[in-house]
Order: sequence, then structure tokens, then C-alpha cells
Amino acid sequence: MKKLKSLKNYPKKIRIISGKFRSRIIKLPSFSYNLRPTTSNMRETLFNWLNTVIKDSVCLDCFSGTGALSIESVSRGAKSVTSLEINKKLVNNIKKYLQLISISNINTICINSIIWLKKRNIKKQFDIVFIDPPFFQGLVQRTINLLEEYNWLKEKSSIYIERENTSTNLIIPNCWVLYKNKVSKNVIYSLYIRC
Repeated sequence: MKKLKSLKNYPKKIRIISGKFRSRIIKLPSFSYNLRPTTSNMRETLFNWLNTVIKDSVCLDCFSGTGALSIESVSRGAKSVTSLEINKKLVNNIKKYLQLISISNINTICINSIIWLKKRNIKKQFDIVFIDPPFFQGLVQRTINLLEEYNWLKEKSSIYIERENTSTNLIIPNCWVLYKNKVSKNVIYSLYIRC
């Protein structure tokens, strides 16, 4: 995720907004100072968008980071989340927190998400996918392409994308329809529905 200019801007904790784990605090370790977690306002907007489809959904969090989107999903009734994160320390921190608050339906995997998405031996499709990668690395477009190429999406899947405002236009599959879109400071966040 995008590096912050100053430690003053670094959030030390993230609060779960709603649902079963409402108001629970995820404490962020000092080594994660270079992350760019999805803000509380953006998460609230996102899950308002997903309100009618989140319950009993099967989710994929492609670049989990702090784990906030995964935890917010199960807090609001998602059936399960597959949570991918390349940083082993972050994965350990997520797993420790999940154990602390007794969440068992988030499967956190320490792996490069691009490599995982190329696996042909996993026969699974998802209702909701979160794409919120580190900025300025071209990961959004690669992820979109792999989701379609390897058939990870169900019909009517919801795909959330968070990306830098300065990025070039994405090539969106013809079967994806833009449902919601907002700009917040330097971030564009959008929700697509796969038809």
C-alpha cells in the first residue's frame, strides 16, 4: 500500500464499524507504518453499497493488509473470507487478532496474490472481491485480468476497487457494470457488478 509521508498520519488502530464485532479495535503494529488502510468513512460507504449482498457471501480480500475489510465483512454476516497478504508479519498480526476475538471463518494466507490467483487447482468462486493493493504498482489491472481469466467470479459478483486517483484508466471487462463510484482526496473507490 502507498507509503505515508509522515508517521503523524499513520493510524495506530482501526475500529470495526458495524455488525457482530462493532466497535472492536484492531491495533496496528509499528512495522505497518507504511500501509494505507481504507479509511472508516470509505469502509462505511463501501459496506452500505454491499448491504443487500454481504449476508452469507463468500468473499476474497486480495490484498488484506490490516485485515479490516475481511473482518468488517464477517462482522456484517459474510459466510467466509479468503484473505491474501504477502507480508508475513501482517499475516501473523491478523491471525493473532482473529484468534483473540474468536473469528474462525477468515482464512488468512501468506502469499503473493497474483501467484495465488493463477492457481488452477482451487475450485472456488466468490460473491464479493476486494481489490485494494499497494498503489503505483499496476496491481489493480493485473488482478482484474486474472479474476476473469481464471474464473474466480460468480454471476452477479460484486467487485470493489480502491486505487490512486492519478492512475490511468482501467480496462474493465465488458461483463462488469459500474454500480457506484466515489473520489476521496487522492483515492478512487468503485463497486462493479459482474453481469
